[in-house]
Amino acid sequence: MRTFHCSCGEILFFDNTQCVTCGSDAGFCPVCRMLVDLQGNAESGYRCSNPACGAGLTKCHNYQIEQVCNRCIALPPSGQPTEIFCSCCRYNTVIPNLTNDDNREKWRRIEAAKRRVFYHLDLLGLPHGKASDGFVPPLSFEFKEDFSSLENPQPMGDFGEYETVMTGHLNGKITINIQEADSVERERLRVHFGEQHRSLIGHFRHEMSHYYWDLLIKGKREEAFKAVFGDHNNPPYADAMRRHYQQGPPNDWGTRYTSAYASMHPWEDFAETFTAYLEMVAALDTAFHLGLGGPGVYVNFDEMVAAYKRLGMAMNEMNRTMGLKDLMTRPLVASVIKKLRYIHQLVRNVHVPGSTSSSIN
Repeated sequence: MRTFHCSCGEILFFDNTQCVTCGSDAGFCPVCRMLVDLQGNAESGYRCSNPACGAGLTKCHNYQIEQVCNRCIALPPSGQPTEIFCSCCRYNTVIPNLTNDDNREKWRRIEAAKRRVFYHLDLLGLPHGKASDGFVPPLSFEFKEDFSSLENPQPMGDFGEYETVMTGHLNGKITINIQEADSVERERLRVHFGEQHRSLIGHFRHEMSHYYWDLLIKGKREEAFKAVFGDHNNPPYADAMRRHYQQGPPNDWGTRYTSAYASMHPWEDFAETFTAYLEMVAALDTAFHLGLGGPGVYVNFDEMVAAYKRLGMAMNEMNRTMGLKDLMTRPLVASVIKKLRYIHQLVRNVHVPGSTSSSIN
């Protein structure tokens, strides 16, 4: 992730909606992919202040009305917007119940995490789309709350049971339990499941990885997948999950997998490895743009891994100096690097022409 600059010279960060110095509204321009100060107003329309761009823009509905977004929509030559939602918010089919006052802040945190993930998916040229775009499966998001957590919960169904919302993926639909946006609840779950890290961004990366298995592997590249991750049909997923939660991961999981959870089943191994690759890309991109060294992501795979190892060692030591948990905890052993290389090649093969990662190799 990079930083940007307002026309007044002040630094703009990726989540900003306003310049702290001159007070100008700020938004993400989808044409030049920069966070810019917006020239104009809602009535006359906005214009990207990047001199090399100057695109006509309008604020996303969830920016202008709901204040949970900071992205804009490019205006067509007619000047009349054909969409009201930006390239991230357009996938939402269920949003949190906003009659609960706390939920808007949770939604804002969820959208902020989603935008960061989408930034790097687009940087890599990874495809995503809705049914109207011709995508099978179509991507969608549901941000839901356990009914039992509402102030006046109502029974669901004939037997008076309550709905339990599970964060997960099914046929392109990604569901996020909005309690994951509650720092206390998320930390409780992290400790309960014995995880080193648990974050909203991590959830989005993991569930998007399952989406990419359905989109890019299923019925297309399954034999190549099996050669690296194993047979996803044997054992069946339900049996593998039951065994994992009854017996736990194998003692040597750290020599073969990027996480203990990855050892459960080839689908989870793929999702956790894809997540690890997205983490590496995000970390290298951020380090490069903040002047912390490294070649960014526009290099070959071996150089990326070497740079990531150096960055990880430095960041972990910095965190230890400050009394914090290690920032980068995934083991980069030979078997994991082999799987990461597979992901790297997959990304190259499905790269969308015209994205900003045109020089990745």
